[in-house]
Amino acid sequence: MINQDIITAVLYIQLDDEVGPNPVVTLPKDFANVNKMHVSIKVITVLSGEHGNVPKKLVILPFPSLKLKGIIKYIKWDDPKRRGGIGQAAIAILFEDINDVIFYKYFEQLSDSFEEIGKIFRNLEENRSKLEEIEKEVKNLINRIKTVLNELRIDETSQSESKEFPKLKLKDSTMIDYKFKIIVLGDPGVGKTSLILRYTDNAFRRSYIPTLGVHVSDKIFKIDDAVVQLVIWDLAGQQKFDTMRHQFYVGSDGFILVFDLTNLNSFENLSNWFLDIQNQFKDQTNLMGYVIGNKCDLREQVKIKSENAKELASYLNLNFIETSALSGLNVNKVFTQLAKSLYTSFT
Repeated sequence: MINQDIITAVLYIQLDDEVGPNPVVTLPKDFANVNKMHVSIKVITVLSGEHGNVPKKLVILPFPSLKLKGIIKYIKWDDPKRRGGIGQAAIAILFEDINDVIFYKYFEQLSDSFEEIGKIFRNLEENRSKLEEIEKEVKNLINRIKTVLNELRIDETSQSESKEFPKLKLKDSTMIDYKFKIIVLGDPGVGKTSLILRYTDNAFRRSYIPTLGVHVSDKIFKIDDAVVQLVIWDLAGQQKFDTMRHQFYVGSDGFILVFDLTNLNSFENLSNWFLDIQNQFKDQTNLMGYVIGNKCDLREQVKIKSENAKELASYLNLNFIETSALSGLNVNKVFTQLAKSLYTSFT
């Protein structure tokens, strides 16, 4: 792994007139060949789907079967010896799904770096540089991205420590007037972790218990003159965690059910998740919740209409809102509204 597991691999993929997608450089070199080709074919397929118009901006692509995503920079240059008179290539930075919020959050900063990187590789191709030179630049690219990510990590940490209540729970827990536990549930891959980290503004740091499939995050803020702490439990959706997951429901004040607007199964499973909560909290009548339809930025891929989601949420006596971990749309809104509802119920 590269850069403390944030980056899984880097591929430089050329579109060859004869062999098609050709991953000429891959780091680390032990990245499986079958995965290498899977990524290369999808990256170039997206390029082909643009009708010859190479995307100028960065593109984030999912690779669900690998449980990876990639931030892709496409490159185009004039080459009279190639079909159509142009050459095409792509740089793919691969990372695990769980780290996607880092790349979503800092998309603009990374875009600036990739503009310069794109020019470097374009010049290499135009000058018909040797493979060794391209590999050298890929290594330089990795170091550059590592530096950028590290700078962002340091900046994020320093900013969080300068906030109004940076280490309040460590200094004196009695300063917190209200503490609410929120559980976030939904099928795997719907974007629960990304939403939470987007809200807590903490892309790089989190408390994770891998053997239990639990992320725990928190945010401290003011409502009126009261200091409120939201402790947010991100519970794994995989079936293997079914038994132990119920243990983490205990003491919850509110919940959020998340589905993926582009995934019909995740929407259809909401009723099962709600039934799971009802069975666990049979004697608790004041539990508050929301239904979130995530990934609304993927408009062309959306399969669940807002009216249908609102109808289901209303049937479950819950509020519904659409969000995007990519853009941050409505993420603060849903957590803030739930916190204010809980606060109001206790005052």
